[in-house]
Amino acid sequence: MQTDFITTVWDYYHEHGRHDLPWRRPAADGRLDPYAIMVSELMLQQTQVSRVIPKYEAFLQQFPTVADLAQADLGDVLKAWSGLGYNRRAKFLWQTAGIVSRDFDNVFTPTVEGLVQLPGIGKNTAGAILAYAFNQPVVFIETNIRTIYIHHFFADRDDVADAEILALVTDTLDRENPREWYWALMDYGSYLKKTAGNASLRSKAYIKQSAFHGSRRQVRGQILKALTAGEASLERLEFLITDERLLAVLADLVSEQLISQTPEGYRL
Repeated sequence: MQTDFITTVWDYYHEHGRHDLPWRRPAADGRLDPYAIMVSELMLQQTQVSRVIPKYEAFLQQFPTVADLAQADLGDVLKAWSGLGYNRRAKFLWQTAGIVSRDFDNVFTPTVEGLVQLPGIGKNTAGAILAYAFNQPVVFIETNIRTIYIHHFFADRDDVADAEILALVTDTLDRENPREWYWALMDYGSYLKKTAGNASLRSKAYIKQSAFHGSRRQVRGQILKALTAGEASLERLEFLITDERLLAVLADLVSEQLISQTPEGYRL
């Protein structure tokens, strides 16, 4: 059964794979930049590929290297990130760039243990960076991977544990070409979601995302979008954002150091 599964994944990838995604394009020396991979991985969290592509390309044009991002103002990074949501991810990127540039001479450590010490980099994101940038045969899991393995191996099960899935990921991993194998899994998983439904909903790890409209996340996004145009007074923000939670959300953003409070109002 595992052999048939592997053949199915590779066949789909060879015929329908998304080979032109910008974060899959190697540099002139044939390598993939771990910095660019990190940017793509954080952008792709809970965000559709079609929305990420133009933001990713514009972000790397503005901040082409980890050193460039480390030297940037957080406000400029948040402006470049605007439209993707979950703005903490942008701050994590900026903080990580500062650490890598300052403490590691702009070089990413090729180990899970080293990467997970960086802001916003969990075990699965670290695994993705190692697989895609360094072609290491690491084992990690994310939504598309859950979808595929539950669809093929747990068709009649609910509450499938990640440990069960990871055992199968380990057994089927292409250890000679892990980078392309994971690309194949990503593409096949995306296809299954569209055609057979999102089987990852039957995972124990699944947490239903709260509605965006009317949420504090929406207010956060409205504030940050307003401030991308420049500093704004409280009166101006109250005019633009008629939500009773505005002051509380502003306080949260200030405490998280995503925005600054000034005598005139607020700014990125």
